[in-house]
Amino acid sequence: MIGLTGGIGSGKSTVARLLAERGALVIDADALAREVVEPGTSGLAAVRGRFGAGVVRADGSLDRAALGAIVFADPTARRDLEAITHPLIRDRTREIIAAAPPGTVVVHDIPLLVETGVAAHYHLVVTVDVGVEERIRRLVALRGLAEDDARARITHQVSDTERRAVADVVIDNNGAPDALVAQVEALWRRAVAFEDHLRRGEPVRRPERPVLVAVDPTWPDQARRLLGRLRYRLSPLLGEGLALHHIGSTAVPGLAARNVIDLQIGLSAPADADRAEVRDALGRLGFPRAEEARGNPAVTGGVWPERLHLSCDPERTVHLHLRPAGSPGWRWALLFRDWLRADPDARQEYAQLKRDLAAREATIAAYTRAKEPWSQAHASRVESWAATTSWRIPAE
Repeated sequence: MIGLTGGIGSGKSTVARLLAERGALVIDADALAREVVEPGTSGLAAVRGRFGAGVVRADGSLDRAALGAIVFADPTARRDLEAITHPLIRDRTREIIAAAPPGTVVVHDIPLLVETGVAAHYHLVVTVDVGVEERIRRLVALRGLAEDDARARITHQVSDTERRAVADVVIDNNGAPDALVAQVEALWRRAVAFEDHLRRGEPVRRPERPVLVAVDPTWPDQARRLLGRLRYRLSPLLGEGLALHHIGSTAVPGLAARNVIDLQIGLSAPADADRAEVRDALGRLGFPRAEEARGNPAVTGGVWPERLHLSCDPERTVHLHLRPAGSPGWRWALLFRDWLRADPDARQEYAQLKRDLAAREATIAAYTRAKEPWSQAHASRVESWAATTSWRIPAE
């Protein structure tokens, strides 16, 4: 499931068409909004019942201009209209998705994706990005809008910055058509591979060798989007108090790292990690179980139980750690992260260790094992910092 959005004049419909040509099932939210209030539908009857016969033409069709004049001037009326149409649109969307054959990449073309707060519903969110002045030029030249009208319409939508904040993929449509096609092709390859792994319940194979990459300032934003999806899927099963955190090196600004987003789920009941409903929810989200159990040497002594899930997305390696909230390993992952964030000397020392080990070790497993003595040797230093600063478990 891909959520596709973009501002007016961005070329979102062109991207949807290009994806459809490659085999995607495109669900047009605007088209469904018209479908559910066609003549003879329960939706149109409900609209007429709420807003009166004046919003229906003599031929039995909805008079959109008359309805628009009412709802755009009255927030309560607009909410009443949405209460009628949104459930119908959601139900129709679910029907279309349920009827899609296995192997289908579904693209939900939804202009109000940000406004309706549904970004977490999708495996990937894509926004089509074009500068405001270029969008105005296209709206005037290609759609015949007056410039003031074009600017007003753009002003009444969310900003491009807000759209980029929820997007896993930003398609730049400021350039030539060929450049747009190349970006859509890359997105399509990613989507097809993602769907294949998702359907088979097999995560993408991880690289064998440890390779450090340049620090990516978007790592925290990527983690935030992933955590939002996890919260949306798991909260109904595990409760709103679910403990979700971005951990590991990509959670420490400026620290050299492998291009891996480590996420931690703290479970109030350890047995929840093996509940069929939880495993199924994570699998459908694109995080199938990779290992039945793991035991890692805890700096505080002993071992901690863990379940590891990996990603089906070929463009985003994710290690999802399920641990009992309050366990030594759960606590250490957060404490060690926060210590490195706060201590630049420790961060520099750890970064050098990682570079040395990445150059020396042939496998990720060996690289990971080789880091453990350093962590153990600095455990007292970390705990001293925690005591001195009155460190507490962060909420998020």
